[in-house]
Amino acid sequence: MGEHDPLDTGGQQRAKDAKAIRERLARETEEADVRWLMGTRRGRRIVWRLLERAGVFRTSFSANAMQMAFAEGNRNAGIVLLAQVHELCPDQYPLMVAEANE
Repeated sequence: MGEHDPLDTGGQQRAKDAKAIRERLARETEEADVRWLMGTRRGRRIVWRLLERAGVFRTSFSANAMQMAFAEGNRNAGIVLLAQVHELCPDQYPLMVAEANE
């Protein structure tokens, strides 16, 4: 583990720039993965199953607060995936729904 020099502003900027590049590459990779997955019928089936299992299309209400919190956590993960689908490949969503209803 390296020592942190609070006076080395150039090093701090390089580290910040390197972190931003790593984050951008990770985001671009994730986006490409979602586009690839939604680009095939099999991939759309997988995404639809994940959305259904996450409970995106049903209420997560429960009288038991812990059960409801758990269900909302699952649902939130599904909503994140659904938002990615709508943002990255919106034309594939209606196709996925149609295929799921066949």
